[in-house]
This record gives sequence, C-alpha cells and structure tokens, in this order.
Amino acid sequence: MPPFSVNPGRVDPYKAHRFRVVWDGRPVAGISRLSGLARSTEVVLHRDGGDANALRKSPGLTRFEPITLERGITHDAEFEAWANRVHAAGREMALGDFRKDIRIELMNEAGQIVMAWMVFRCWPSRYAPLPELDANANLVAIETLVLEHEGWERDTAVQEPAEPRGAD
Repeated sequence: MPPFSVNPGRVDPYKAHRFRVVWDGRPVAGISRLSGLARSTEVVLHRDGGDANALRKSPGLTRFEPITLERGITHDAEFEAWANRVHAAGREMALGDFRKDIRIELMNEAGQIVMAWMVFRCWPSRYAPLPELDANANLVAIETLVLEHEGWERDTAVQEPAEPRGAD
C-alpha cells in the first residue's frame, strides 16, 4: 500500500512546521512550538507459583505526557486567562471550567488539515509568561503553557485530502 493513498505521487512525509491548536472552537494565536503527543504503559511482571523461572508481562497503568505550548509574547491573553482559572491569587479555583478539550491539527504545505487529534480534559500545570531576558541575545520572548491531560485520540474523520496541483 502506498504511504499516501489519495496522493500516490507524494513521497515526502508531512512537515512538522504546519500545525495549529484549537480550543473553545477557535485556533489559538501564534503557537510556534508544541511538544509531541506521547503515552507509555507500565509493565506489570507476574508469575504463577508453579511456573519455572519465567516472568509473564501484562500492561498496567497508562500515563500521558504533558503537552508544552510555546509562542512569542503578544497581547493575546488566552494562555494567561486559562492558567488563572487554575491559580488565581486571592480567589478560589474555578472548578467548573478549568479543564478543556483541545484539538491539534497537522497540515500539509498547502494548509489543508491532514490529521487531527483530540486531547481530553486538559488543564494548565505550568505557566511562564516571561522567559529569561538577555540584552545580548537575538531571540523572541516566549510565553509557555504546560498542559496536563487524560489522554488523546486521533480524529479518524479527518482523511487525506486531495492536494492541489500546480498549473501545467
């Protein structure tokens, strides 16, 4: 089976630089870096009393790695507003709405969505509104939000799109 069924002439895998994150039904502005999705399942070792010196293995708890979002600092307050729902100095935590489902969309070079994942019950565990500042550096100031979550799944409704062809 070819790696691209709709576009069999394509041989290059998708690039990691075309993506967006959507929450509350709209894309989040300016995200320039997103850590990957990862999960790991612990191995439970066991053996029956009558077994020889061989261990059996079975799956245990599955853990999902946090997702880190980074973007250049602007006047968009989405990161800060969400982080403040979890920790708001002098106020109670907003238990009713501090979690969100987010969507991560991977796009091809033409900007078409080629794959998407839903990430469930996310909440900010770390917010860094300002990086270390250095007058001698030639860098963009980056804002960081780390999201804990309870799992993800690929949106199988998103199918490989027919890629536009150039004028012949």
